[in-house]
Amino acid sequence: MGKHAALQLIAEGNIVYGAARRVELMKELVVAGGHAIKLDITDENQIIDGVKQIIKEQGKIDVLVNNAGYGLYGAVEDISMEDARRQFDVNIFGLARITQEVLPHMRKQKSGRIINISSMGGKIYTPLGAWYHATKHALEGWSDCLRLELKQFNIDVVIIEPGAIKTEFGDVMSEPLLKNSGEGPYKKMAHIMSKATAETYSEKGKPSPPSVISNLISKAITAKKPKTRYAAGKMAKPLMWIRKYLGDRIFDMALMSQVK
Repeated sequence: MGKHAALQLIAEGNIVYGAARRVELMKELVVAGGHAIKLDITDENQIIDGVKQIIKEQGKIDVLVNNAGYGLYGAVEDISMEDARRQFDVNIFGLARITQEVLPHMRKQKSGRIINISSMGGKIYTPLGAWYHATKHALEGWSDCLRLELKQFNIDVVIIEPGAIKTEFGDVMSEPLLKNSGEGPYKKMAHIMSKATAETYSEKGKPSPPSVISNLISKAITAKKPKTRYAAGKMAKPLMWIRKYLGDRIFDMALMSQVK
């Protein structure tokens, strides 16, 4: 999603810096006219240096899109605390640290927009996804508090909640899921969830294209008064609606009917 959004924003005339651990995978972004920075979101020094580079070259940062993240799946009983901490380091603490580095520059210019890529998983939940959902629920609350703090400085905070998008998410999630819980007391549920995920993110499952989220990011950037939240992508709005308006018990029943 991040790469697709970066290319779209470049095409729309924006100066775009893409940050990633594997900078060699961002050649397409550079060819399109963007800039690539090697940055591990869990590395304090790389975060500081990356923001300094942008300020040195451009003099300001108008928009920060926090897109880094991955899904750690497996039963709570099976996931090591080391892996759980890394999930939070990437999905929350790294995101928070780069935001801290950017904020003084936005405050100085008395404007800015921070766009946090959450997930429908920040409002709902699924079996074997406790640590991933914990980070996304945390991001929702963190973003709400940040929005109130920054209002006085004319800095907007926007949350985007994707549903099932055609990305590598399904593959990245399924293999560790089976490694963590594919054997033992949770193996039946793990294999059912792995199969369901593979189907959801396959062509047959018809996940939404990345452009659905790229368009939302562009809209959140250009809107004079952006919404606090945007949701889009397969299953996002229906599942969040069921959980919100029909309650946890009905939502639980709907989920568990799929993993019997």
